[in-house]
Amino acid sequence: MSNKPLNISESAAVQMPMKTVASLIILVAMGVFAYTELTSRLVSLETSRELFENDLLKKSEQVPVDQEQHFLLEDLYKSVEKMEETQEMNMTNKVNIEFLKEQVQKLQVDVEKLIRNGSGH
Repeated sequence: MSNKPLNISESAAVQMPMKTVASLIILVAMGVFAYTELTSRLVSLETSRELFENDLLKKSEQVPVDQEQHFLLEDLYKSVEKMEETQEMNMTNKVNIEFLKEQVQKLQVDVEKLIRNGSGH
């Protein structure tokens, strides 16, 4: 074999079967489609990651809100306990008032008897 350099000029013509040309066009189109799909998928994943990170940041910012709600609940429980104690005291007072009312009525009857008996002597 001889090592002759290959001379290609602008006017050189290349002949290729149509089947090969169609195969090359289809192969390039498939490559472009695959690249587009891959790029689209990467963008989608990056967007999802950004949204996830933003959600995490928002949730980490909600901690003070949760703490405030916890404090409010604690305050409500304390208020309810105070109201229950007051209600129990009022119920006890009602019993005492009824008892004292009966005692006063008995005293009135006794005083009236004493006055009648004392004025009759």
